Amino acid sequence: MKSSEMFVQSRVAMGTLFSIYLYTRDAEHAQTCFEAAFEEIERLDETLSNYRPSSELSRINRLAAHQAVTTDPEVFALLETAIDYSRRSSGAFDITVGPLMRAWGFFRGEGRYPQSQELQIASEQVGFEKVHLDVPTRTIRFAVPGVELDLGAIGKGYAVDRVVMVLREAGINAALVDAGSSTLYAMGAPPAKDGWTVRVPEPRDRSQTVSTLMLRNESLSTSGSYEKCFELEGKRYCHVMDPRDGMPVHGVLQTTLICSDSTSSDALSNAMFVMGPRAGTQLIATVAGSRGLWVMDEGESQPLVKWYWEDCSANSLTQMPVLQSKERTQPGR
Repeated sequence: MKSSEMFVQSRVAMGTLFSIYLYTRDAEHAQTCFEAAFEEIERLDETLSNYRPSSELSRINRLAAHQAVTTDPEVFALLETAIDYSRRSSGAFDITVGPLMRAWGFFRGEGRYPQSQELQIASEQVGFEKVHLDVPTRTIRFAVPGVELDLGAIGKGYAVDRVVMVLREAGINAALVDAGSSTLYAMGAPPAKDGWTVRVPEPRDRSQTVSTLMLRNESLSTSGSYEKCFELEGKRYCHVMDPRDGMPVHGVLQTTLICSDSTSSDALSNAMFVMGPRAGTQLIATVAGSRGLWVMDEGESQPLVKWYWEDCSANSLTQMPVLQSKERTQPGR
């Protein structure tokens, strides 16, 4: 019997590079799997993008301040999930943060400090509580004009989960699905291996490694302040917003979360970044089997904060001191 071999394919989608590594016995089956997987990603991009005027999300954003908008079960369920994460994180994760991102110049720009009136107007348009979901009618309504939905902090994770389902249905037992190196899912394990080896890069120098992990049937997501930032009067402002006060987050460089699915890891790694280690560990303690890592700014007294984090290679650790957070509370749903 022919043994499995690894096949790899990458394509640009959802504003990033999706890469799929999978094991199967022949190139023809691999190509069939790749086509099905990337078709699913494209379908989701056509549905969830707020850059495509024809998308379902754009339609909701245009109409929901004026009328209740009925949407399909998949989109409604994802919005329910996102709002649930907002409640659980006390608003640290919020898919209505778009007006703040625009005010700070982080939409298609390099960032700027907004005028106080501009910031006030944007803040009045942000808040998950302004999005009203009605389950019986499957409708969405915005409480005030100017609210908009942006699924950038959860949509790629959801796409990864959907690709994993497509691959499993195609008979694939071992695959790594990577969305722009920020969210990935390790499905099964390569032949004769216990899992997929994954490294977490150092935020200041991404050629260096903070941690090396062995993952199997788990997702990993990383949120960082290194992608977009600007400096003003000696102070650095990153693109990760705290929706609760309208300001960029300070003191955190990077967060990484491991849990059972990519939708959760994508969203909650963002919430971890905004909340910081103290409140963030209380949040991820409610996620069964989760593990978390914070890389703090150099000015912080504890540069590396771990939550049930198990590194599989001692040589991969940087010289930063390590803090093991307090004991995990009883996991919830």
